[in-house]
Amino acid sequence: MQLRYSFRVYPSAGQRMALARAFGCARVVFNDALRARETARAAGLPFIPSGELSKQLTTSKKTPERAWLAEVSSVVLQQSLRDLDTAYKNFFDGLKGKRPKMGPPRSKSRKDTRQSVRFTANAGWKITTGGKLRLPKVGDVPVRWSRSLPSVPSTVTVVKDSAGRYFASFVVETEPEALAATDNVVGIDLGLTHFAILSDGTKIDSPRFLRRAEKKLKKAQQDLSRKAKGSKNRAKARIKVARAHARTADARREFHHQLSTKIIRENQAVAVEDLAVKGLARTRLAKSVHDAGWSAFTTMLEYKAAKYGRTLIRIGRFEPTSQVCSQCGVKDGPKPLHIREWTCGACGAVLDRDINAAVNVAKAAGLAVSACGARVRPGLVPAQREETGTHPKVSRASGSQAGISVL
Repeated sequence: MQLRYSFRVYPSAGQRMALARAFGCARVVFNDALRARETARAAGLPFIPSGELSKQLTTSKKTPERAWLAEVSSVVLQQSLRDLDTAYKNFFDGLKGKRPKMGPPRSKSRKDTRQSVRFTANAGWKITTGGKLRLPKVGDVPVRWSRSLPSVPSTVTVVKDSAGRYFASFVVETEPEALAATDNVVGIDLGLTHFAILSDGTKIDSPRFLRRAEKKLKKAQQDLSRKAKGSKNRAKARIKVARAHARTADARREFHHQLSTKIIRENQAVAVEDLAVKGLARTRLAKSVHDAGWSAFTTMLEYKAAKYGRTLIRIGRFEPTSQVCSQCGVKDGPKPLHIREWTCGACGAVLDRDINAAVNVAKAAGLAVSACGARVRPGLVPAQREETGTHPKVSRASGSQAGISVL
């Protein structure tokens, strides 16, 4: 399987200028090729293949208007054409229903705060004996190696993010590392108050990185709004805002990595609910949903399960995990969000709403999970119907949160 390893790089002032030149040339080549294809489409001509675009690029480098394209590695320019082909392929696949729909390719702007260029093996880049990254027509760039690469990388992508930081991203081939087999299986119910609730009764609090950083972000954004547009002070203030957001995103990513690794190492099979994150992000809980980062977390679980020989099972988002008793299996209907503990009207068991949902997630995935982890407390008398049924006044609120089984 292929994995991507990213490391922070620290180019000098001259190397930053060389990279900026490479970013600009790749952007111009992308826009020129896109314009050529759009012009042909408007004129009713056939779709221009990538081979013809490559020939046009070679011809344009010999003209006075585009002679400066020869100042960067030719591989960078060819990879920019590959990126355009990928963008068109994704667009056409979306129209055919092979993937989620997305818009047609758009022109790149020099004002984009994120820039990147890709070097393949043909470019002649390499890692020197001193641990530096040697890039053609850029030089030896210092790299902060946080870990060793498992194999020889096939490509390297140099990225400049919105905060002005530079990264080298390597694509490497890795072999699965089978961990020792275990009998543990777990179901995970994702939420907002608690980020994850496991079927064994463990509740992991949500760090709420964005909420905790809101005060500093607000001040940085206010400072940015007071700066004159186009001024150097505004550019500096924008960098401060971007760095504040980058710190928040880095902290969230680190939390996801640590938690996903722990869960995968301790369990042979993991079940998780396939939440409709895009839909939930259009509700009043949008900021909290984005702050939680459920999609990124489940993606980490997926590739780590494949890497370490574990099993990840996604259940449908319409499974009524919060409505079914994990003891007797009776569906008791939706419940208002403020009800965190409820009593089954059939068997009288008192259930923790979140842990009961996590147990049901595991059972829906076919995992043999004991409901004893759901903090079930047997009741002597079944609860009255008015205590367990859906409240008419709040049924709309519970319906609007379809897909968040933890709430």
